[in-house]
Amino acid sequence: MGVSSSGVSGGCVHTASVGLEIEVCVVGLGPTGRALAHRAMCAGLYVTAIDPRPERLWSPTYACWVDELPRWLPASVIAARMEAMTAWTSTEHRIDRPYCVLSKPGLRDALPLDDATVIAGRATRVDAHEVELADGRIIRAAVVFDARGLPSVKQRRAVSAHGVFVSAETAAPMLAEGEGLLLDWRPDNGAGPHEPPSFLYAVPVGDGTVVFEETSLGLRGGMPQHELRKRLRKRLATHGIRLTGDEPSESPHYPLDQPPPKSGVGTVIPFGSGGGMMHPTTSYSVADSLALVDTAVAAVCDERDPVAELWPWQARLVYWMRMRGLWGLGRLTTDQSIAMFESFFQASPRRQRALLSAHDDYTALGAVLFNTVAHLRPFRWRYDLVGWTNRNRWVGYDFDPPEHGGRGNNGQAGSH
Repeated sequence: MGVSSSGVSGGCVHTASVGLEIEVCVVGLGPTGRALAHRAMCAGLYVTAIDPRPERLWSPTYACWVDELPRWLPASVIAARMEAMTAWTSTEHRIDRPYCVLSKPGLRDALPLDDATVIAGRATRVDAHEVELADGRIIRAAVVFDARGLPSVKQRRAVSAHGVFVSAETAAPMLAEGEGLLLDWRPDNGAGPHEPPSFLYAVPVGDGTVVFEETSLGLRGGMPQHELRKRLRKRLATHGIRLTGDEPSESPHYPLDQPPPKSGVGTVIPFGSGGGMMHPTTSYSVADSLALVDTAVAAVCDERDPVAELWPWQARLVYWMRMRGLWGLGRLTTDQSIAMFESFFQASPRRQRALLSAHDDYTALGAVLFNTVAHLRPFRWRYDLVGWTNRNRWVGYDFDPPEHGGRGNNGQAGSH
């Protein structure tokens, strides 16, 4: 059976070039792996999906721009919708583009795997046509997608955040009903001018609560959880929001510099955040991955290289330019970050989207990056942004130790 409205043809040519009954094996059933297995199943392919806990409900909070979601997803995947988002730099900016937080149960239910073979197991080896499980079983398939996510951060360029969930009533002094903060650079978090910068992200999650996340982008190795937690408490207290310490929390922490895979038929295909779909300058990955699922499935059906279809030169150029933006973000001071984003939000909606979400709009992205640097004031700060000066400003920065009695990093990993 096919889904003609989505770009996945109902007339899939079953892959038989290696003589295997299983046409697609998906390792990892996070949102993007499950979507890939579901859409391959809908296209008539014989699918096997592998995950240690295939029916688990995902822990992270997922959010995206509404227009990024593929049309085949039902409205039930949206838990909370905001018609516009706010960004605070030196001034307030309204971004008139609908934004949403995804419903984890709604998204899982929209991606059934009834006609796929689902195996509860841990993969210990993932190759082009074979997956070996911890119990010794070997699964053979014509095409293998690795959707298990990202490796550990170590000293890579990273996103780090500490988020707490509070009631909408508690959040009201900073966030009214139906509102969201994409990034808030107001100097309320107690960080000094000679400390690595961080900003606030805040959205309702659809269950009567709001998540506030103090966030750092681009530092090598990321920012420690105790530092982010300290800054978040200070920022919220400035606006009259006092935390008890018992609030549920999450602790996103993962690398931003995972490159796209190389093209080549007959290799395992990384997909999702581990396949280059983690946005280097925003840390979003789920929406882009969902939007590209049908591209990958169509390539399998037509016996073309999925990597080549997912990553044409335009998309690789976009990734290359965004990486330059990531390196720039990771060496700016708070004042420079505020000035840079103030310059960026003067751009047209299309150019803003080229940075924030478009997969292959390289002309608009090149224009907005050039103009953001060109309009940065004072002039000398441009040298830091492009790396001519202070290239390694925060490398090896010695953060203050945790306060006495502070909690460790015990939250859940999160991802947009």
